[in-house]
Amino acid sequence: MFSLLRQPALSRFISVRLKSVAASQSMAAKRDRDLCNPSSPDFLTFEDPQAFKVKSFWELIRALGVFRLCSFPTLVNNCGKLMTITRKVLGKQCFCMVVRPSVYAQFVAGETEGEIADSMQKMRSLGLHPMLAVPIEEDLGESTGERRYEDNLAAMLECVHMSHSKGWSKNPMMQLKITALVSPELCVSSKLTSLLKTEQYDLNELVRAMEGEEVMFPGLTESENTHLLLGLQRLNKIGEASVNKVRVLVDAEYTYMNPALSLITMAMMKKFSQQSAWIWNTHQCYLKESRNLLLDAIQMSIDQSFCLGVKLVRGAYMDKERKLAEKEGRTDPIHESWERTNDSYNGCLEIMLNLISEKPDRYMIIVATHNEESVRRAVTRMEELGLHRDGNSVCFGQLMGMCDHVSLTLAQHGFSVYKSVPYGSVDDTLPYLVRRAQENRTVLQGIRKERDLLRQELCHRLKEKITRGNRNKWRWEIEGGV
Repeated sequence: MFSLLRQPALSRFISVRLKSVAASQSMAAKRDRDLCNPSSPDFLTFEDPQAFKVKSFWELIRALGVFRLCSFPTLVNNCGKLMTITRKVLGKQCFCMVVRPSVYAQFVAGETEGEIADSMQKMRSLGLHPMLAVPIEEDLGESTGERRYEDNLAAMLECVHMSHSKGWSKNPMMQLKITALVSPELCVSSKLTSLLKTEQYDLNELVRAMEGEEVMFPGLTESENTHLLLGLQRLNKIGEASVNKVRVLVDAEYTYMNPALSLITMAMMKKFSQQSAWIWNTHQCYLKESRNLLLDAIQMSIDQSFCLGVKLVRGAYMDKERKLAEKEGRTDPIHESWERTNDSYNGCLEIMLNLISEKPDRYMIIVATHNEESVRRAVTRMEELGLHRDGNSVCFGQLMGMCDHVSLTLAQHGFSVYKSVPYGSVDDTLPYLVRRAQENRTVLQGIRKERDLLRQELCHRLKEKITRGNRNKWRWEIEGGV
């Protein structure tokens, strides 16, 4: 048996700071101020409705209708309840007939392998890369037992296989929710996360546990310990299947889980990311401690000699995080304002781009944002640092069905752009879509620009049809039709 814990003095996972970066924080802050209004390249106006010229007439109408519905806060906030009621009233079959060609088709690739392949080929023709996402996850109170986790593992392994074998991208990526394979109850403050506040974990022993070695996790019951070992072994299978084939981006979740989830992700990185970043972690910049957490991860990658992949997001659980902090009498973990969150995002972006410019083979980032200014900033800094548009080290990411004017504009100019693509049946994907809608309600309610561009392209198509119709009628009359 191995003890999982080391003395705090022997590990710096929580408290360490990247000394070389910290020493230059004042310079970075100055660069941040200088870059508040970056001189963006001319092509990044995101104002051209022709970005949507590749969409069909029906796709334009569908997107406009869905985005219009998403602009009503009451509908977004209560979409789960409304869908449940609608399903009961219409019945499952009629409900699917309504949802499938509308909301489902807008945000989901499909259910069968043929439907998914059609969506992926179309995406590829637009210069976009798919980042497949199996729409399964769990929150507290939703654990369903080992059989369910094994089924989830099979689905994840199939996702790895599809991402790699179908040739949809030369550098395939997929998303992973650890809580689809490990019970979330084990990751909350009363279990693993609380231990990280007093003791420090040894990544080597987590790696050995992933490989099937019997490890005792202090503070857990025998059944909890057994479940965690099984969960780590499931994650190990994902890593073994994906290494040198598919980059696995681990999603961040709620703050009461993230310390434990990040620790598990670091163990996966240590094992599978020695030569290149095959396992990535997500960093949520709306958290007050986001910069420090990023610096911790960088230092850990240096100490443990693994490559670091970062998915940089603003964050999606703001409302629940604040309510929970208030309920528990804790300090709000979220930045006080949108401006502070932007500063946090820009600061973390600056750190990563600088590191990539020095060691592009050791550090990688996906700038996962729907914010146009963040995209402009990233592109501007890439050009200043001499980073290639289509290099492996920097790419961009948005959700399928959203902000296509940003995605398509970037792709048309040679940047590497990934779209997060869920797939599965209506029943499997609806809970996922409801959560994503509620988590991204601010984005959904603020996509007026995309609606305007869609509307302009639609009007342009209608005018063309009318003009073409009048021209054909005139030609028919001239040629003797009358």
